[in-house]
Amino acid sequence: MKITQSKINELLTEPGCEHNHQKNAEKKNKACKQQAQPGAAQGGCSFDGAMIALVPITDAAHLVHGPIACSGTWGSRGSLSSGPMLYKKGFTTDLSENDVILGSEKKLYKAIQHVQKNYDPAAIFVYSTCVTALIGEDIDAVCKAAEKKVGIPIIPVNAPGFVGSKNLGNRLAGETLLEHVVGTAEPEYKTPLDINLIGEYNIAGEMWNVTPMLEKLGVRILSKITGDARYKEVCYAHRAKLNVMICSKAMINMARKMEERYGIPYIEESFYGVADMNRFLRNVAAKLGDDDLQQRTEKLIAEETIKLDEKLAPYRARLKGKRVVLYTGGVKSWSIISAAKDLGMEVVATSTKKSTEEDKAKIKDLLGKDGIMMPKGNPQELIRVIGETNADMLIAGGRNQYTALKARIPFLDINQERHHAYAGYDGMVNMARELDEALYSPVWRQVRQPAPWEMEAS
Repeated sequence: MKITQSKINELLTEPGCEHNHQKNAEKKNKACKQQAQPGAAQGGCSFDGAMIALVPITDAAHLVHGPIACSGTWGSRGSLSSGPMLYKKGFTTDLSENDVILGSEKKLYKAIQHVQKNYDPAAIFVYSTCVTALIGEDIDAVCKAAEKKVGIPIIPVNAPGFVGSKNLGNRLAGETLLEHVVGTAEPEYKTPLDINLIGEYNIAGEMWNVTPMLEKLGVRILSKITGDARYKEVCYAHRAKLNVMICSKAMINMARKMEERYGIPYIEESFYGVADMNRFLRNVAAKLGDDDLQQRTEKLIAEETIKLDEKLAPYRARLKGKRVVLYTGGVKSWSIISAAKDLGMEVVATSTKKSTEEDKAKIKDLLGKDGIMMPKGNPQELIRVIGETNADMLIAGGRNQYTALKARIPFLDINQERHHAYAGYDGMVNMARELDEALYSPVWRQVRQPAPWEMEAS
């Protein structure tokens, strides 16, 4: 897939994204058009977005064609595997100044051969970076030639960082899968209850809290795109009966185009919170159109709710009324509010960073008239909001833990680097336990006491 301006414009004007339904032209594509700032591009460029979306394919090798620094964030996300661990190995062509001047297509060709010979991957994804795109490396041609040589799929991923945001990189990854992977193989058998999960990356093993529920209902996850996925299962994703987008509009282009090409409808769901998990199961059963499945679903929900209420009862008693500031992005900015409410907590403020207009509407409804919506945030702003709302806790990404320490309040990591799964029914118990342990840690009584010299002065 060649990256052209027309392709970028097509993805930025994706009709499945609410941003493109705005009448106000300034609001259209706002999140997708955000460019990573020079010198601060780490974690926010198209290359990073494409890598995040594809690396969880566990039995494939992922080769970055560029300077070694582009592989510096490898393994920072907590996507887990139930089998192959090849995806944990970072491969790079490690370009030098001479490679930039003289070209490095031969070096890439040899690197592909080396990876295939020594690691025997199911496929190799080759990622373009800013440097290789700027010097005109034709990775499509190299991948095509190498594929004939090594005999396995070699897939070019043209998403250099400078073309746009991480969100755009996610969509470019989806385009790559549609062009090179989906539809290239057939499953051993099909069932009328086959679904795909799109945009679920199995962070901290969260998907493993959900799949047992589907298995109990007889619903089969045909393809996972891409958490704990195997390359071959993505190849036959076109045979599913339903696509389920999980908490993300980043790969909405993939779901919409699969509906156009293969007639697979799609829905968007969340796994966080009891209400969201119940709704996910009900919507899947309804969309698959099986009356018996819907009856089994209601029975399962009733059984799981009873068990969950028993497990959550002691935590709800201790967490009830605790005030929380939530600082995260996208759909988590409203779905975690729902989970907190299930525990009796009150979210007094949340960020709207990376949130669609639909997300913001849900946030406003969940927060109520007194809730604070933060379009942007920095340590000073977060500390101000924490003080203003008299919050008991900050729930945010790992980089904000020091802000919580400065404010002398407990902190819970909710982003992709975390080590605890919060999705599904079991995930609610994990979240309640982590919240309780953080809030009632004895360290907070100590750090809030006056310093010895302050006590002497008084």
